[in-house]
Amino acid sequence: MEKKQRIIIGISGATGIQYGIRALELLRDLEVETHVVISKAAEMVRNYETDYRHDELIALADKVYPLNDVGAAISSGSFKTLGMLIAPCSVKTLSEIATGVTSSLLSRAADVVLKERRKLVLMVRETPLHLGHLRAMTAVTEMGGIIMPPVPAFYLQPSSIDDMVTHTVARSLDLFGFDIDIPRWDEGYKATLKK
Repeated sequence: MEKKQRIIIGISGATGIQYGIRALELLRDLEVETHVVISKAAEMVRNYETDYRHDELIALADKVYPLNDVGAAISSGSFKTLGMLIAPCSVKTLSEIATGVTSSLLSRAADVVLKERRKLVLMVRETPLHLGHLRAMTAVTEMGGIIMPPVPAFYLQPSSIDDMVTHTVARSLDLFGFDIDIPRWDEGYKATLKK
């Protein structure tokens, strides 16, 4: 029997929890096994930015781990996954990963992904950026992580925020090898754009 692909989804306390929620929805449609860790600040953001209840959010995942459970399966390199997407990724989480500080399961799981040379994609959500933020991004990149701020593609002429969120999340999941049906730039698509 073929095992399902596994991915870790981290949701930290930056604005944009919709990115993490949409990632879980898209991965569920692909029948990918999701292992999720959510920060306390992310739960506050969920209340501010969405109508989702806590139980509705965790129902999107196959397995949810408490933030302080540093002995969870996703804290071990022997637990095989494709890697980890943190959507959104706060500067605090970015900084912990950049320095190797693992004060919670969220940063510990990311640290394990890096040490095992798996994919780590951080949808860093902060602006403007000061030098410390940029240095942390450089450090994570030098360790093999991918910094992918959630920047919308306006050439698609999105008609809703959901269009922008879905496209950005699908592009982040491209980095793990998932192929989600979204509008993509090519000569045929370019020809359909308004002049």
